[in-house]
Amino acid sequence: MVLRDAAAVDIADPVGVYFGTRGGEVYGSADEGATFRTVAAHLPDVLCVRAAVIES
Repeated sequence: MVLRDAAAVDIADPVGVYFGTRGGEVYGSADEGATFRTVAAHLPDVLCVRAAVIES
């Protein structure tokens, strides 16, 4: 079981969804939350997550 402590969404289309855990992982979804993958691991407690769309 994963307990979410922080979450954010971006303004992309489709919307990206991200959340962090006290277990030190950050998960991200590029399909509005249908599927998630680990974005970062082995971090301290993740209590805040922010998302941004960076255009090149």
